[in-house]
Amino acid sequence: MLGVIVAVWLSERRWRARGGQAGTIVDIAVPAVIFGLIGGRLYHVITDWQTYFGSRAIKEPYQALFIWEGGLGIWGAVSLGALGVWLAVRKRGLSMSAVADTVAPGIAFAQGIGRWGNWFNQELYGSPTTLPWGLEIDVEHGGEPGVLYHPTFLYESLWDVALGFLLIFAGRRFALHHGRLFALYVAGYTLGRFWIEGLRIDPVGGVDHAVEFLGLRINQWTSIVLFVLALVYFFATRNKTGEEIVALPESGPDEPDPAHGAGQADPGTGESSSTTTDSSSTTTEGSSGEPPSGASSADEADGDKPSGTDKPGAEASASDASGSDASASDTSVSDAPGSSAAGASGASASVGADPAASGSSAQGDDVVSAAAQEEGEQAGPVEAETVTKEKNPR
Repeated sequence: MLGVIVAVWLSERRWRARGGQAGTIVDIAVPAVIFGLIGGRLYHVITDWQTYFGSRAIKEPYQALFIWEGGLGIWGAVSLGALGVWLAVRKRGLSMSAVADTVAPGIAFAQGIGRWGNWFNQELYGSPTTLPWGLEIDVEHGGEPGVLYHPTFLYESLWDVALGFLLIFAGRRFALHHGRLFALYVAGYTLGRFWIEGLRIDPVGGVDHAVEFLGLRINQWTSIVLFVLALVYFFATRNKTGEEIVALPESGPDEPDPAHGAGQADPGTGESSSTTTDSSSTTTEGSSGEPPSGASSADEADGDKPSGTDKPGAEASASDASGSDASASDTSVSDAPGSSAAGASGASASVGADPAASGSSAQGDDVVSAAAQEEGEQAGPVEAETVTKEKNPR
């Protein structure tokens, strides 16, 4: 687990240095680790199947699922882990080769750290040795008292750490892209694994012995094949050029927010609510200038009534809204309840006029009186008395 954390941390920094988005490697690491664990365990069970199945099995079949007991093949972990990475980068639209080059040093460091688990489990050690750094192995783990064994896990750990630093240097010095740095990792790892595997005596492919072909163990043959393929790819792509996608283009600051339509205000800015308030105010002001419903009914009832004459009994606020000035009235008629400012102004204008004008004024007063009676005597006794005085001017 510590190796995975170091690999993700280093790869994330390298990815951002290449211009990639932060958090990309962390997201990709999730399927990579899951697929890697499955692949590593599958490779171990397939190559050591006799440990769990068959008449000579030393473990129960269900123990093949116990990954905490050890047994993860690096070949299966890298292969199936790469499948998880490919699925993740394909969904994001990134270049697989760019991701592979980025994570290559981190994988080498992770392997170097992970090999120390073999020391705690006292497994995957080498043949007996007289070297001073030889390792003692307990009897229950296959060792013999007083015998030292090659700490092959230590050899591989040192090799992997050195390989990680070499990859970082080579990537900066020679600008290896398009998967060439990852190919260099594969070639470097398999080269070290070949000679270290030759020192190991743990049974691979069998119960009490390792399966060999032409004097070489299974993992040695695997190392040879992968080493050759990595070199072929490394030299075949030496002249490869082209852009590698490490980040998708982002929306610029001047581009509209895709969550809103053109010209639509952002939520929470208050622009939309203020526009609604202004519209409501405009509507209220416009409606206040319209005559009351009673006035429109009076106009319909009396078609000969002049347009500037308000109905008797209208409120003062209605006459103010129509533009008439109540202070312009000069006669006592304007003090009568319910009389409009426009009617009072007309009465004052008739005072002092010639007889012809007085006749027409009397006819106008008759029209006002008829309209008041047709409205339903709503003005009361005081209004009737006022109208009578208007019909007999002094």
